[in-house]
Amino acid sequence: MEEFMVKPKIKMYETCREFVAACRVTADDVMITNRYIYEPYFADLHLPCRVVYQEEFGLGEPSDEMAEALFASIPGNPQRVIAVGGGTIIDLSKLYALKTSRPVLDVFDGKIVPEKGKKLIVVPTTCGTGSEVTNVSVLALLQRHTKKGLAVDALYADEAVLIPELLKTLPYKVFATSSIDALVHAVESALSPDANEITRMFSYKAIEKIIRAYRAVAAEGADTRFRYTKDFLTASNYAGIAFGNAGCAAVHAMSYPFGGAYHVVHGESNYVIFTGVLKYYFQKRQDGEIAVLNAFLAELLSCNAAQVYEELDALLARILPQKALHEYGVTEADLQTFTQSVMENQGRLMAHNFVTLQAEDVYRIYKNLF
Repeated sequence: MEEFMVKPKIKMYETCREFVAACRVTADDVMITNRYIYEPYFADLHLPCRVVYQEEFGLGEPSDEMAEALFASIPGNPQRVIAVGGGTIIDLSKLYALKTSRPVLDVFDGKIVPEKGKKLIVVPTTCGTGSEVTNVSVLALLQRHTKKGLAVDALYADEAVLIPELLKTLPYKVFATSSIDALVHAVESALSPDANEITRMFSYKAIEKIIRAYRAVAAEGADTRFRYTKDFLTASNYAGIAFGNAGCAAVHAMSYPFGGAYHVVHGESNYVIFTGVLKYYFQKRQDGEIAVLNAFLAELLSCNAAQVYEELDALLARILPQKALHEYGVTEADLQTFTQSVMENQGRLMAHNFVTLQAEDVYRIYKNLF
């Protein structure tokens, strides 16, 4: 019985210069990145490869339209794809590295069988996606008004490269939303019925690193995060390893239709849903792994288990204030639409819930968060 796998080789370099020297970038490579990342970190290194800036093909979350335009712009057949960026860059690059990546909707609909076509090197520039070690790519399918994830082994990177230097210019809100996303990954994978002793080791270590660093940031100010750059980056990677094996669940499933409809970035949309799902799980079942998780969080938060969600909400609010669904423009009519979308499109994620959730449960969680 297979219990655990980390497909990409994981490497760490302190600086981008060290990475480029080791990677031996050539004219046969393409780097997919953002200009605001490339110019301060790579421009002076005079890379011989083709560089493609994602923002020239659309802003915000990755979409089917963005993917089609970006893929069409790259001439020839590069031998390696070097993805340097956050979740948008990584999700697009995973798809571009396939042997056939267009029409992208056909890939997501299963009409094109995903096969690896190019070597993929992923360098995350946020501390949340964990996508560098997973086989998942998520796109907003604009014509369908939702997001959908594709999970196949052909999407694994060949190398995952961690460079703490890249987090030094991360804007505070991106730091907050991405690191909360990593916390969600760690918690959902810990509670997954597909988790095991090995995956939970990565889940709980990621939770510990993030909560301890958050408490320091909350107590000492936003710039304190720079002391914990390597911790946040490593925690994100650990959480990626955990959910890459055990899966994410209802938080992600419920955030997709909401985030897709109202163009809310992934980490923030997860944050809106996060503790609402945990509280609902706990209403339905108080024993098992959720009791273990709550005791673990209580120790980290210096409270008793009965107060854990209240204290977690309070800590996260000091990192990033949380808003209710209606504050994004969500209407009560949307809640039923979102629920239907979850039940029809997110079965892959809902299979990893701590307890089984029916449509009425999903609707009730949305209503509680409205």
